[in-house]
Amino acid sequence: MTGKLNAVLTVLLVGCALSVVNARYQRNRLVNDLEKLATQQRQLEIDWSQLQLDQSTYGKNERIEQIARTQLNMTPLSPARTQYLTEGGK
Repeated sequence: MTGKLNAVLTVLLVGCALSVVNARYQRNRLVNDLEKLATQQRQLEIDWSQLQLDQSTYGKNERIEQIARTQLNMTPLSPARTQYLTEGGK
C-alpha cells in the first residue's frame, strides 16, 4: 500500500514539476513578446512625432513658395505683369 501511495505521489510530483516548467516557459515567452511590443510602440511614437513635424513643415507658406519657384518655375506677381479687367457696358 505504501509503495502504491509513493508511486502516485511521485507521479503527482512530476506532473506538478512539469506544470511549473511549462508556466515559466509561457511567462518568459510573454515577457519577450511584451518587450517587443514596447519597442514597437516607442518606434511608432517616434514615427508619429516625425510625421507631425513633417506636416507642420510642409504646410508653411515659405516652403510652398520655395517649391513653386524651384520646381514649377513660378515667379511672384508684380504690378507690371498684372492685368486689370473692368466691367464694360451698362
